[in-house]
Amino acid sequence: MGRYFQWYFGDKKYSGKRDTNKLPFRIKKHQSVLLKKLGESDMQLQINKATNLKIAVNNIDGILIHPGETFSFCKLVGLPTKRKGYLLGMELTFGEARAGIGGGICQISNLIHWLVIHSSLTVTERHHHSFDPFPDDGRVLPFGSGATVFYNYLDYQFKNNTTHTFQINLWFTDKCLEGELRIDSELDYAYHVMEKEHQFLKIDGQFFRKNEIWRDKILKYKSGEIVNTELITKNFARVTYTPDNYVDDNKNQSAY
Repeated sequence: MGRYFQWYFGDKKYSGKRDTNKLPFRIKKHQSVLLKKLGESDMQLQINKATNLKIAVNNIDGILIHPGETFSFCKLVGLPTKRKGYLLGMELTFGEARAGIGGGICQISNLIHWLVIHSSLTVTERHHHSFDPFPDDGRVLPFGSGATVFYNYLDYQFKNNTTHTFQINLWFTDKCLEGELRIDSELDYAYHVMEKEHQFLKIDGQFFRKNEIWRDKILKYKSGEIVNTELITKNFARVTYTPDNYVDDNKNQSAY
């Protein structure tokens, strides 16, 4: 009830207007593969996930985030149900990967978060998975740079505290979900996001993964001069597979 009260009776103003016309300037673009190799996982869940993504995207594509507004993933997408056409897809819940209606739509929130941290938008609610279930397979983004959602307990929200209007556009190609963040006027700065201190650890017989996500603010028209560097987040999560390289913390030595 608390979430619904915030959405409909709280003092936040939430984004709700969508526009098929794109704002003139692009801040960041990214794409993520629809079907991934996940070992022995049911490929049908991956195929179903693509259907789930297309339904959810229809509620977000073209959304405008005006000054003072807050973007809420769960408010825009709503509860995934069979009645809406959602299928069983893979979701990560309570420390395990399992099938669930609407599973896989976190791929959208992951992509959006990556776009947002390349901008001056302010993330106000973000959650990440407490474990890492699959080895990297063509991963291009740093570990822990996504945002998980679970209606309506875990939401992904960010606020526009600037004087600019932003827009999120999402679409599909044959193999990928693609997205971009656009803005109403060109900026003279940009952001570069990077990973630091990545490491696999073995502690008391269990594997863990840690890293840090940092970003530089760069002046675009002054030869990429860095004017600010900040830590975005630190990640530490249990790993449910055996990594190829790790540090055995009990022995304080690397294992290969």
